[in-house]
Amino acid sequence: MPSLKWIMPEGRPKIFPVYKKITSIGRAGGNDVCIDRHAVAEHHAQIVFDGRDFNLSEVDTEGELEINGKKKRRGKLFHNDRLTVGDVEIVFSVYDEAQSVSDSESGAPNDAAELNGLRKLYEFSQRLMQLPSFQALLEALLDAVIDVTHADKGFLILVHEGDPRVAVARNVNQQNLPDGVRHLSDSIIAKVVESKKPIIVSDALHDEHFSRSESVMNLKLCSVMCAPLMAQGELIGLLYVGNDNVVNLFEESSLDVLTVFAGQASLILQNALLLDQLKTDRNQLAEQLETKRFGDIIGTSPALLEVFRKVEKVSTTDISVLITGETGTGKELIAAEIHRRSPRASGPFVVVNCGAIPENLMESELFGHVRGAFTGAVTTRTGRFQAANGGTLFLDEIGELPLPLQVKLLRALQERVVTKVGDTKAEKVDIRVVAATHRNLEELIKVGQFREDLFYRLNVVNLHLPPLRERGDDLAVLAKFLLEKYAREYTSKVKGFTPNALIAINKYEWPGNVRQLENRIKKALVLCDKSLIGPEDLDLFPEALAPIMSLVQAREEFQRRYILEVLERNNGNRTKTARDLGVDPRTIFRYLEREGDASDPAGTPGD
Repeated sequence: MPSLKWIMPEGRPKIFPVYKKITSIGRAGGNDVCIDRHAVAEHHAQIVFDGRDFNLSEVDTEGELEINGKKKRRGKLFHNDRLTVGDVEIVFSVYDEAQSVSDSESGAPNDAAELNGLRKLYEFSQRLMQLPSFQALLEALLDAVIDVTHADKGFLILVHEGDPRVAVARNVNQQNLPDGVRHLSDSIIAKVVESKKPIIVSDALHDEHFSRSESVMNLKLCSVMCAPLMAQGELIGLLYVGNDNVVNLFEESSLDVLTVFAGQASLILQNALLLDQLKTDRNQLAEQLETKRFGDIIGTSPALLEVFRKVEKVSTTDISVLITGETGTGKELIAAEIHRRSPRASGPFVVVNCGAIPENLMESELFGHVRGAFTGAVTTRTGRFQAANGGTLFLDEIGELPLPLQVKLLRALQERVVTKVGDTKAEKVDIRVVAATHRNLEELIKVGQFREDLFYRLNVVNLHLPPLRERGDDLAVLAKFLLEKYAREYTSKVKGFTPNALIAINKYEWPGNVRQLENRIKKALVLCDKSLIGPEDLDLFPEALAPIMSLVQAREEFQRRYILEVLERNNGNRTKTARDLGVDPRTIFRYLEREGDASDPAGTPGD
């Protein structure tokens, strides 16, 4: 086997085998013949075997190069020629030389190439955690590939929706190529994209598959290798390396090394792309929150925007507001926002949950009591009305308030005075009352469970909050906001949602609304062992989603809901409802039969 013998000033000479099409000589660690001397350039020279002759040529024009004492830029090498590289003397031998055991690789040439490639891969992997950015990682990956394959340039191509684009283009000197795409062969890339298999082209201009390619002819390509980057069976990119000056540069062992790198690079890229996307999502979320935030409330659905518009108008007055909507839709947040935007913002915001306080304690809780008013009243206590003086009193779940207390509450609202339990002295209070309920107070009035006069006193302005399932794109933004908020609070390693999780979040009906979504995300953050939350972590299995109805069923369901809605607006009058909808009154009667109520207190079956 041909070899180069570096004659050392002291000790045994170092032997370097010359078994490749191109053997690089220089001070840089990636060279085949690495000579760590200051007078030797990083990439000083190279020996190219064309199948018959060994040809020496300079790589760095500033490096000194001599053959048998004569300065040369290039020339053929013969047995026992003495080369001077910088200040180092090397002897070229066409025949076998005994190699220094400590300084040469044992085994076949291909094994040495593969071992060198694996060593480079290991070194590269060790550096990954120190790289500051996604772009730096891509550049380092490509530099390592160019180094180990001895190419003079390389390209990392990312494929998005079938469209390849050059993410990084580098040369052998670890410099970016400003117009990298013009160095690429469209036909070679298309072949790898189609087959998803690595290929090696030893002499592109004379290759039977690519010699007629316009890009190959225009670029005058010589040696090219290209390997796919795969993730879960999908093509995410390509590694492309080449040399435009040397044919037969790459051997099968080189392709093996590139394929190994491609396998490792696929894993690295998949994680890097995911983290990069999460950073992008976080930035986009921050921007969206700026436009979608109304105080502590997030959303831009039309129904919610209408609520925001009303809040801005009612906040500046002391008018009474009733907030309605399902449990977990954010009624307390809206009440707090009304207070925050009002002239009373510097005063207290006092919350009373009328459904959480026992009936026998509710009066004392609202109005206070004096010492000795009842058993256990050992001190005089101020009520919530007095505590809210100068501010806002929020009565949550007002529909749960007992009838006897509704009378006293109505008096307090009308006269703005309260009397402690066990006292006879009335106290004036300066408060603004905001109430909320998830119940239909008009229905409670019909069955005698809520006073009509109190209802009209509270319901001067009604703000109805839409359920989460009707808020469209707000769902994803809200879910990402809650995840980021609680991941920080719980110091969780979770970074985001999988695409399937976001799909499941949008499809689920969320009967518990924002509160239910918030609790599911908290649970997932605590129990999830992955960096991304999947639908199973949110207990959103396929069976949890609403069943898909046929088009006929969906149309029937819509008609049923709409008829009942119009019927309610017409106070149950079937005749007027039928006239408004342009249908026969018997149609309305059929729907009422299905609902189990065929009575018509305000109308007759016919016109």
